[in-house]
Amino acid sequence: MESILAGLIKFRTQDYEEHKNLFCRLKNRQEPHTLFIACSDSRVVPELITKSLPGELFVVRNIANIIPKYHQVPEDLMVSATTAAIEYAVQVLKVKSIIVCGHSNCGGCASIYLPDTVLDNIPNVKKWLELAENVKTRVLDELDSKDDQMKREWLTEQMNIVEQIKHLLTYPFIVEKFNKKELDIVGMYYTIETGEVFIYNAVKGLFELVN
Repeated sequence: MESILAGLIKFRTQDYEEHKNLFCRLKNRQEPHTLFIACSDSRVVPELITKSLPGELFVVRNIANIIPKYHQVPEDLMVSATTAAIEYAVQVLKVKSIIVCGHSNCGGCASIYLPDTVLDNIPNVKKWLELAENVKTRVLDELDSKDDQMKREWLTEQMNIVEQIKHLLTYPFIVEKFNKKELDIVGMYYTIETGEVFIYNAVKGLFELVN
């Protein structure tokens, strides 16, 4: 806790003062240009990766950057929290872009392969990860017995990003804006240990390094 308190003081005396005019402009409203959907992993910091300032990103984070398929009024509160944030960003804030960002060494993606006996101890996580069941099926269909753990890991993390983009396109208000070219959708894969970022090329069906 001491490090948090020290950080608060540093922010107020240094970072805030550096961007004081910006914070004053933001006091009454926000106009983010991008909805950034990322994993809750503490090693993934959207503003740091993208070098964005306060007010530029509307960030939604959850385990494994999962996007529930569209339901007009979801009964599950865990699902509705992410759905409501997406709805608010697109319909109210009028963001121009949506980024779905996955990352290397994702514990959430790895957990979809854990046996029920392990996940039973974390029932809410287990329920949430059921939304990524299609990813698990697709990965296992593509792998053969010679493929190693590392390949399964990055394949799962990247396929998960593509799958969540498909889920986004079940939202009628997103499809409408996307088809009118009023909304961009980007898949992003971040490698923690190298700082490299890859963008999904839907035409080629692969992730390409951002140079």
